[in-house]
Amino acid sequence: MQYNIIKNPMGMLEVSMNKGEEITAEAGALVYMKGDIEIKTRMRNKGFLKSVKVAMLGGETFFVNDFVANEDNCILGLTGPPIGDILKITLDEEYIIQSGAYIASSPGVDLDTKWQGFTKGLFGTELFMLKASGKGDVFVNSYGSIIEKTLEHGEKMLLDNYHLVALTANSEYNVVKVGGLKTTILGGEGLATDITGPAKVYFQTKNLKELIDLLGIKHRAETGSSFKFP
Repeated sequence: MQYNIIKNPMGMLEVSMNKGEEITAEAGALVYMKGDIEIKTRMRNKGFLKSVKVAMLGGETFFVNDFVANEDNCILGLTGPPIGDILKITLDEEYIIQSGAYIASSPGVDLDTKWQGFTKGLFGTELFMLKASGKGDVFVNSYGSIIEKTLEHGEKMLLDNYHLVALTANSEYNVVKVGGLKTTILGGEGLATDITGPAKVYFQTKNLKELIDLLGIKHRAETGSSFKFP
């Protein structure tokens, strides 16, 4: 199986597969496919929706598609909703990944949606995380560019939660409330992740929530309606 990320920052992931090879992707990630490819839709974790209310999940889906090539030379095109980079993360340890950033993963990668950081909304009521483990590749999509930072032992970093894309799971981190000019203007306090190295951190340069909030404000101002983006 071969991967090719094309046209960043408006990227798309192309996957070339031979017979018997497969890849798992977020429901709705498919752009196109060529060849005899079987699609199997399943829930990430059976019974998961019994423990978490759908209304809490900010529109995230708990279904994934397994794409299985039934012949050689099959091709898939996959992408995510955010306008920004697509990045491959090769797992050499467990990662915490923003659920909305996930596009696809290779066989051998386990996506844990029962992890407490996901089910309890540890990173904020509108932001949920996956824990990725095993061996293989995970593909993520960002709003804006993706920046990679490596923190040495004892080195610290404070990162706005809505900019977080992925973080090594064995890192020392705490979710904290932060205040300041931006949060004062927008109302309320913000949440950030206080990270202590050693750690590898991937974050996005733009904040999708701020864009959605801005578009909602503009829409209400123009129409006088009480419409609010979910």
